Amino acid sequence: MFKIKTSFVAILACAAFLLPGAVSVPEAGAASPTIIRFASLAPPGSAFMKVMKAWNRSLKDGTEGRVELRFYSGGSQGDERDFIRKVRAGQMDAAGVTTTGLGMVARPVLVLATPGLITDYDQLDRARTQLNDRFTKLFADNGFVLLNWGEAGKNRIFSMEEFAKPEDLKALRPWAWKDDPVFAEFMSVIGANPVRVGAMEVYGGLQTRMLDTVPASALAAVAMQWYTRLAYMATDNFGIIIGGSVMKKEQFDELSEHDQKVLLETSQRSARVAGKLARRDDERAYASLVKRGIVEVDISEHEAAWNTAAAKTRKNLTGRLYSKSLLEAVEAAVGDTHPL
Repeated sequence: MFKIKTSFVAILACAAFLLPGAVSVPEAGAASPTIIRFASLAPPGSAFMKVMKAWNRSLKDGTEGRVELRFYSGGSQGDERDFIRKVRAGQMDAAGVTTTGLGMVARPVLVLATPGLITDYDQLDRARTQLNDRFTKLFADNGFVLLNWGEAGKNRIFSMEEFAKPEDLKALRPWAWKDDPVFAEFMSVIGANPVRVGAMEVYGGLQTRMLDTVPASALAAVAMQWYTRLAYMATDNFGIIIGGSVMKKEQFDELSEHDQKVLLETSQRSARVAGKLARRDDERAYASLVKRGIVEVDISEHEAAWNTAAAKTRKNLTGRLYSKSLLEAVEAAVGDTHPL
């Protein structure tokens, strides 16, 4: 949405991933494998889930059948809040989530979702590479292991109604994920009143017009079928839908050192493949939506107003969600020079 310098279910994540003592049916005389129960919003037949199944094959091969994944996709385990709650309670072992879910574990990671900060893939790659150790420690300090990073396309504004400048959203009913403080603050800065519901309630909300505007990537809009209720989309994005796979550290520590290493290596390898697919498929989804008649909205004439709202949002969230030093570190990594 913003052309700043170089320029959250899921989708979602991209957003999207991963009971102690889970049961499996081994061959006679063989030890039962450790089953890692993995929750995701990603649709069962999606390209993303195909990559996840390939990850499982690699994991089983690398651990000689000692460890395997069991996926619960398509939101069958609820929303991202449910995923994290179930992992903490031992009802799931891991989950694939967007930044919203990651933020429920390590609040400061939400800095990556602030509007206007990371708007192209080169910026994203630099931020995650340079600050990976810092973020990994945040998860470890909260009892989780960050298995890998994920993504689900460029986040932009979609609506049933025409819009061009921030002020136009005041008359609309934008959706803000009930667990996402970032976009809710963005709307507050603009002066709009967001409708706070879960990701799985968005389609019904669009049907009843309880809401008429959503932040989403083209990939997410297609995967979740939201596009069937929308008419306009911004040409420019205001961020990248970032996500990742997290696992309860207690369960991770029960694996042997060798199997831990294999789990991390195979998860990160699968994430690289999934990331390439997400970037490609988001572009294809965007082009497909244009062909289907969704109107592209060029908001460049009001770029200054969008940038001002984004900068104020980042400033307002500093000290509440993340430290000023972390924001500055991300800005430095992405080559950002926006004033606070």
